[in-house]
Amino acid sequence: MEDIKQLMQRHYITYASYVILDRAIPNVIDGLKPVQRRILYTLWSMNDGKLHKVANVAGQTMALHPHGDAAIVDALINMSNKGYLLDQQGNFGNILTGDPAAAARYIETRLSKMAQETLFNPDLTAYSSSYDGRHQEPVCLPAKIPVVLLQGADGIAVGMATHIFPHNFVELLQAEIDLLQGKEISLVPDFLTGGIMDASQYNQGKGKVKLRATIEVRDAKTLLIKEICHGTTTESLIKSIDEAAKKGKIKIESISDYTADKVEIEIKLPRGHYAQDLIDGLYAYTDCEVTLTSQMIVIKDGLPWETDVNAILELHTEKLQQYIEKELQIEQLRLQEKAFEKSLERIFIENRLYKFIENLSSYQQVHTTIASHLEKYHSQLIRIPTSEDREKLLSIPIRRISRFDIDKNLAEITAIQKQLIEVEKELKNIKKVAIRYLQQLIKKYGQNYPRLTKLQQMEQVDTRAMETRTVKVGFDVESGFIGTKVVASKEIICTNFDKLLVLYQDGTYQVINLPEKQYIYHQCKQVLYLGIADKKTVMNLIYKELKTKTFFVKRFVIEKFIVDKSYCFMPQGCKVEFFSTENSAQITIFLKPKIRQKKGSFLFDLQTVPIKGVLAKGLKLAKQEIEKIKVAALGKVK
Repeated sequence: MEDIKQLMQRHYITYASYVILDRAIPNVIDGLKPVQRRILYTLWSMNDGKLHKVANVAGQTMALHPHGDAAIVDALINMSNKGYLLDQQGNFGNILTGDPAAAARYIETRLSKMAQETLFNPDLTAYSSSYDGRHQEPVCLPAKIPVVLLQGADGIAVGMATHIFPHNFVELLQAEIDLLQGKEISLVPDFLTGGIMDASQYNQGKGKVKLRATIEVRDAKTLLIKEICHGTTTESLIKSIDEAAKKGKIKIESISDYTADKVEIEIKLPRGHYAQDLIDGLYAYTDCEVTLTSQMIVIKDGLPWETDVNAILELHTEKLQQYIEKELQIEQLRLQEKAFEKSLERIFIENRLYKFIENLSSYQQVHTTIASHLEKYHSQLIRIPTSEDREKLLSIPIRRISRFDIDKNLAEITAIQKQLIEVEKELKNIKKVAIRYLQQLIKKYGQNYPRLTKLQQMEQVDTRAMETRTVKVGFDVESGFIGTKVVASKEIICTNFDKLLVLYQDGTYQVINLPEKQYIYHQCKQVLYLGIADKKTVMNLIYKELKTKTFFVKRFVIEKFIVDKSYCFMPQGCKVEFFSTENSAQITIFLKPKIRQKKGSFLFDLQTVPIKGVLAKGLKLAKQEIEKIKVAALGKVK
């Protein structure tokens, strides 16, 4: 019996392969996922020039797709809203507001003219059996436009995901022309939602782009958002603006959404705030600015392929030439066959070969007789006539034989020969034909797809600089309260990003956020130092060990801390004798009088003490016993 672990592993690999190859990741050749390909093929099979109910299209697509109508309808609506391959009638939702489409029974669709012209050719299409074996479906459509780059694609498979941005139709085809002409190419995305884009880090689809909404100043107190970022909707954008306002990041009075066919979000500002000043805040704190990362994974030759824009376009340009060459070869064979049939018909009628079979009794003798009489005309034909060719001659009605016009026949053959010469000429210069084909597509459809996303270099909005403001923190020594709402003679001027450092007489310290009003933990008379926790201020400390009465000196900087956590800056059982942040301090040391002691005091410069960490033990201030210390010179004692 197979081990359960091996069984699960085998089934999981099968499932993962199925999701990657048959559901989530598009094929690089036609740029389509299987469900999209099946929808387009079904519409092509149904095509009569009229619109079809989406529910009907989904029902017929189910003959090829084994996942139900909901998945088909969702894929069809998504593909239709991209605006290239499907025409639509009815409510297909709104990509700007995020509103859903109407029910499938109410909306209609059909293949666009461009899709009909560029995606289908049965002579170039390979087919395979559908999931139940009852139908044939295309393995891949012979797409003559780079659909995967045109529409973009998003898909999440097992262990991988693809996120390909859409690009501009005209720019894609012009890039293919440039490749055919041996020129360098550089492409950037173009989004249906418009907006402003910085693509300096796009890196041919291996990087990222920064997008911004288009914001206009209507008047001093009113802003108007005219275009939004790809991946957002007006609903999600308004929500992000509301959240930023609630957090105090921006100030707005009201926001109104008038979006219909075009985005129109109006923002009113309160008294004291102006429209021009708010724009940077919207970019910094809301979805008016987003960064999107591209991940280009497609299916190539039945395997996932991580690639870039240029590689896909080069591959597609090569496939386009192959398709055009194959079509020309098919046209060449068709014209040759047509010229052969007309020449054979002329020989049969002009030389009255039908007279030789009038009295024959068997059908086999008829074929043998015609074959023998045609032998001397083989040099005038491109190939030897077959049984099927002779059958066509025998099916020519008498009326047509009697009214046969030799001059007209020769003129038709001459016209076909001219066409053949043109086809053979084009077969020798496929690149030129491909360039002409792409130029015709641009001329025919290019005006329908102008660039919507504007290109612009963007500077990073410095949110910290925008938010930084001066704050006064009051400290009431008598009550022990500290904060921005405390009115006191002692004030600390800092910014809203600063934190406060509090040192206490008992040798402990802590760092706190700027409070509105907070009672300091110890008795207010025990506060030794209060200042900004800037991680660079040098603390000068002299403390006495009470048990041994030894004086120690240390200089330290408090660089690391956790807010509101209590730490020690001197050992327990000690008393602070001197503290200052003035680096030029000088201390007079008075020694305890002793017999034969030559000096009773000396001057000590604090700058001679090395700066260490806050946990380092102090150095002995003197070898002798110290009676007291006194400040000799100090700019300011804390």
